[in-house]
Amino acid sequence: MAGNGPTRVCLGRIAGARGLKGEVRIKTFTEEPLSIADYGPLEDEAGTRHFELASVKPAKDGVAAIVKGVTSREQAEALKGVELYVGRDKLPGTEDDATFYYADLVGLVAINENGAALGKVVAVQNFGAGDLLEVRPATGGATVLVPFKEEIVPDIDQEAGWLLMIPPEGIFDD
Repeated sequence: MAGNGPTRVCLGRIAGARGLKGEVRIKTFTEEPLSIADYGPLEDEAGTRHFELASVKPAKDGVAAIVKGVTSREQAEALKGVELYVGRDKLPGTEDDATFYYADLVGLVAINENGAALGKVVAVQNFGAGDLLEVRPATGGATVLVPFKEEIVPDIDQEAGWLLMIPPEGIFDD
């Protein structure tokens, strides 16, 4: 890998309270939702608060969990929107070059078919209609969102630090 990706990975986001005793709902970004508890304590985005999941069970759109130290609905509601991170080094390695974590795409240079840099991937987003790569154009300016589909991103070389992008017409126009 090119080594320019993040050192931490977001595994989920607290979606709100569930019940009256401090249980929370978590929208997970893990392949298996219940595995969010397998990586040890999780941190908030700033890395200042730590969350240990004591119990995790399936729930609609993710999991329901008991967070150690959270004992009331009010405490659980106060956590709504908190993203839960773990160190990238705690995640298992990938088996081959075609397998990767979305977080590993951050920092890769998007190039076109001629090898010219289009920009750099700064984030992977999903607002409900599919995954999007957020790319800061090489020419500067505001980031653009590019659908993350095989026909648009047919090749990724993490080791070399790039991904091939065939973006929709006009997306990188000034």
